[in-house]
Formats: sequence, structure tokens, C-alpha cells
Amino acid sequence: MRRTARKLAFHTVGWVLLLAGVAALVLPGPGLLMMLAGILVLSQENAWAERQVEPLKRRAFEAAEQGVQTWPRILGSTLSACAVIAVGIVVGMDPLIPEWGPIGPHLPFAGWGTGAGIIVSGLIALALIGFSIRRFR
Repeated sequence: MRRTARKLAFHTVGWVLLLAGVAALVLPGPGLLMMLAGILVLSQENAWAERQVEPLKRRAFEAAEQGVQTWPRILGSTLSACAVIAVGIVVGMDPLIPEWGPIGPHLPFAGWGTGAGIIVSGLIALALIGFSIRRFR
């Protein structure tokens, strides 16, 4: 029973991280690093995932290194992460917006639950920028 529960927990956490990483490739967020985290978790229980760790780790670190090669990139990344945090605060405050078709007078999915998730994403991005600067510069 414990083995099954452990396996289910690893699979759930791993797949959530992996899918969130795929989504973060097109949305604001550290996509490759989240995918790497998901694959690392899944590799504890799956041989196929273990074979994917090194290639994904290499690509994630290459992307992190490229992201901090120049000061304009660092500044742009930092400002983008701060903008994500600002959006999270606005979504959390749930301001009134003009009605436009079915949307309005409140933001869809607004509130502190969604806002906190967005803010945490921005904070993670800032932490990863700091990590990348420290490691690669």
C-alpha cells in the first residue's frame, strides 16, 4: 500500500511539474527548468524519464546561460519578472474593468488564489535569474 501511494505521489508531482513546464514554455515562467524538475521526480520511478534527465539538464542550463550573457538580457528578464508580479497583484485585487461582451465587470479567474500563483511564478523567475547570474557570470 505504501509503495503504491509513494509511486502515485511521485507520478502526480512529476507530471504536474512537467506539464506546467510545457505550459511555461509559451507563458511567463521557467519552462525548461520546471520540465527538468518534473523529469527528475519522474526519474525516481521510471527508466524512460531517467534517460531524459541529462539532455534536458544540458538544454536548461544552456538557456539559463544565454539568458544572462548580456546586461540588456538580464535587465529585460528582471523587468519581465517584475511585470509578472505586478500582474499577480492586480489580479489578486480583482479591480472593476469595463464590460466587454461576456467579460466584466471583474477580471476572469481573479482573486488572491490566482494572483498568489502568478506572484509566486514571478518570484521564482527572479530567483532563477539570480541563480543564473551567480552560476554563469
